[in-house]
Amino acid sequence: MKIGIIGAGNIGGNLTRRLTALGHEVSVANSRGPETLADLAKETGATPVTVAQAARGAEVVVVTVPLKNVPDLPAGLLDGAAEGFVLIETGNYYPQQRDGRIAEIEDEGLTESGWSQRHLGHPVVKAFNGTYAEDLLTLPRPAGAPDRVALPVAGDDAAAKERVRALIDELGFDTVDAGTIEDSWRQQPGTPVYGLRAGTDAVVKALAEASPVRQAAFKG
Repeated sequence: MKIGIIGAGNIGGNLTRRLTALGHEVSVANSRGPETLADLAKETGATPVTVAQAARGAEVVVVTVPLKNVPDLPAGLLDGAAEGFVLIETGNYYPQQRDGRIAEIEDEGLTESGWSQRHLGHPVVKAFNGTYAEDLLTLPRPAGAPDRVALPVAGDDAAAKERVRALIDELGFDTVDAGTIEDSWRQQPGTPVYGLRAGTDAVVKALAEASPVRQAAFKG
């Protein structure tokens, strides 16, 4: 499958490593230009491209950049993606630590991925936002393993969500349907499931126990 990854930080870099190892054709981009991705490309066989080129022909596009940078992505970013492509968004809102105050999230009550979806102009599937990057390399387990970790996945498009869940299964993790993008506050920073390394039952329980009140550490 052809996959475009926009953002080559911890999550983007390790997704590139895992997905190329699984045989997928990966194009990867960052804000500094393809020449800065030479080492990652040599290691993985991924193709370094510009951000504007990353989605071209891609069946899956992953946007894994700081939330504050989403509005700065190029116009028409997704225009060249394959018909019926799926857009995965991994972002988190860190107003005090990185992103500054975003009024639509704080005042309008938009979820973090709802805000990204508005700016990206395409339905997103929220996944990997509470996953430690190193876990992508160290925690994959075969289906049915008793210590297999589960990840929450939220989105409005049921078919897109199922495709993302299948890809995560291929990566070696179980998944839990976390509802719609409007429900995705249940997996935002500060919630019980955020950063949780546990199986399906524990993830279901953590999602149910989440509070819609944003913790002080994650308020602008």
